Amino acid sequence: MVRHRNIILFLILAAIWGGSYISIKAGLDYFPPVIFAAIRYDIAAIIMLAYVFSTHEYWYPRTRADWIATSIGSILIIAGYNYFIFIGEQMIPAAVAGILVGLNPVFATVLSRILLPEEQLGSLGVAGLVLGFVGIALIARPDPSNLLTDDIVGKLFVVMAAACLGGGSVLTQLPNDTQPVITLEAWSMTFGAVLLHFAAVVRPGETVAAIEWTGEVLLHLLYLAILSSAVAYFIYFDLLDRLGPIEINLIAYAAAAFGAVFGWLLLNERIDELTIFGFVLIFIGFILVKSYELRQELARISWIRDWTS
Repeated sequence: MVRHRNIILFLILAAIWGGSYISIKAGLDYFPPVIFAAIRYDIAAIIMLAYVFSTHEYWYPRTRADWIATSIGSILIIAGYNYFIFIGEQMIPAAVAGILVGLNPVFATVLSRILLPEEQLGSLGVAGLVLGFVGIALIARPDPSNLLTDDIVGKLFVVMAAACLGGGSVLTQLPNDTQPVITLEAWSMTFGAVLLHFAAVVRPGETVAAIEWTGEVLLHLLYLAILSSAVAYFIYFDLLDRLGPIEINLIAYAAAAFGAVFGWLLLNERIDELTIFGFVLIFIGFILVKSYELRQELARISWIRDWTS
């Protein structure tokens, strides 16, 4: 029953995060991108802070390590990721953005190998890394004679978003902080929102006057702030405790699949065969990089162990 619960929550989380690419794409017709991201996290931070304050005694960062982890989360996971993804989705389809964000587990795995000397990247890992970059190339398909088109720039922005998310997930684990993870997330959202507002101030065209308030865009904003941020993170950290980092990393691929389906159904977006093949190569690359951990994880699942014995 617990396993079914985990699967159901995993699929719900993947669907919520897959739908976020659609809400970002649709909302960009009415919002400047960075202000859109900033207001999303204004709302999410208020919800998260209220929850942490009312349910946790350890509701704010207390130690130096706490503040370092919070700063990393604010800069990379919230501000950096959302800055790049919101701008990038102005230029490319939501489905392609979702697929490219699926690179974040690969970035996270490679960075953990670099920062943790005891974890060596073997021949399978190197092969996985190469496959991941081939997958990126197939999705981006840059034209050497015209490398600065909106399409290519947009894809590069989303790859940067994936790097921020993957890198941030590793770097926030390095400080020996003692705060609950939910406290880390609440304050990362708070300071990340502040950083996004600063970024909006220095970016041309990012003014509140440029926002077109409609019922549709309000629904997309609330979806991103409440469902895709506050609710989704509650589910994510519950699953992280139950499944561990290996299984939960696969959420990036499931969310990309949901994003592609939603983009086809709701925005009439199309993705071609090479884009799908590029996504498959990225997924295989991740499996190769994580092959040792995945074998260990599979060995702990009783029905697989019994079947292979």
